[in-house]
Amino acid sequence: MAEKRVARVTEIIAGSPNSFDDAVAAGISRANATLRGITGFKVQDQNISMVDGKVLEYRVRMEVIFVLES
Repeated sequence: MAEKRVARVTEIIAGSPNSFDDAVAAGISRANATLRGITGFKVQDQNISMVDGKVLEYRVRMEVIFVLES
């Protein structure tokens, strides 16, 4: 019989002055440093912060899925 697992989903927001890809990488890196048992990520939203018509920061809102420990 397969082992039963329970997962949790939590939301994080990450940013980068360079690109959405860099913002996603920053979020994944930080989550990996803090959480154990990560099984996936889902980008929920992307937005840009601007000041005086210039891009200040690329931001992503992501779901982090991880398995809860026994």
